[in-house]
Amino acid sequence: SAQYNPEPPPPRSHFSNIEANESEEVRQFRRLFTQLAGDDMEVSATELMNIMNKVVTRHPDLKTDGFGIDTCRSMVAVMDSDTTGKLGFEEFKYLWNNIKKWQCIYKQYDADRSGTIGSSELPGAFEAAGFHLNQQLYAMIVRRYSDENGNMDFDNFISCLVRLDAMFRAFKSLDRDGSGQIRVTLKEWLQLTMYS
Repeated sequence: SAQYNPEPPPPRSHFSNIEANESEEVRQFRRLFTQLAGDDMEVSATELMNIMNKVVTRHPDLKTDGFGIDTCRSMVAVMDSDTTGKLGFEEFKYLWNNIKKWQCIYKQYDADRSGTIGSSELPGAFEAAGFHLNQQLYAMIVRRYSDENGNMDFDNFISCLVRLDAMFRAFKSLDRDGSGQIRVTLKEWLQLTMYS
């Protein structure tokens, strides 16, 4: 069975509510966010796509055909806790920290240095990211996110983990009694599945 203990979704805090005791790392990140987010102080799917493609061009060891707009729309949607269609500071920080962590895992588990994660390398990589899945789920993920040879490139790896993380967080928030089972209305189900 699938197991994962995600962090709670980031709290929504207004941008002007800057903590006086922020660490230097958070202050630096806030400066980066201010540069990236533009005048509205939110990161859109297009802005995220530009950011992600700048990152991967600096890492030739990450094989990717680039982050497309649909991938980035999906990433924004599953992280967008207030459904504005864009990512605020806390949402973006949570996503960015995960991407940095998952990038290290990707490089670590690309044992043959092919620039991709093969289907045999995948379970170890996902477990290192905190996801313990069964073989049936791995097979489905390979069919959906890997090429015909079973190799997953960087953008698909990140896209898959962003979605997995969001699905686990959504399940946990709906599993109010911690039973490992949820009941959802049709409306909740559609909100969960259509905006992702």
